[in-house]
Amino acid sequence: MKKIICLDFDGVINSYKSGWTGIANLPDEPVPGALEWIEKIIMLYCDTPESIDCIGKPLKDYELCIYSARSKSFFGRRAMKKWLVKHGLDDRFLEVIKFPIKKPAAFITIDDRAIQFKGKFPKFEEITNFKPWNKKKV
Repeated sequence: MKKIICLDFDGVINSYKSGWTGIANLPDEPVPGALEWIEKIIMLYCDTPESIDCIGKPLKDYELCIYSARSKSFFGRRAMKKWLVKHGLDDRFLEVIKFPIKKPAAFITIDDRAIQFKGKFPKFEEITNFKPWNKKKV
């Protein structure tokens, strides 16, 4: 069984500068390096699309899933796929990326709105003061 890498869409792939503007409305640009990272992860660690020639397949034990609050809607999933291609992802990668309708039981989740649980629950102030990476003052 393949291990799942679950990648959040808004704030991780899509810069999400405009915030929520509708389930299928995606006005923002990608986070720098996001699409290149997705292609590299697939090429190195996931099954590659049949139409992409890959020399040497070092480890194919992972599956990439892209998940969002948009995922429950067909229109949201379609909008994410179109947005990825519009911003430069080779559409052949859509053959192997999964877009589940429910958050998968993942080996790891990459999300901009999460606190890693390390065996101790966060103080309430950590929760109320939380800011995603792109909202923090530098």
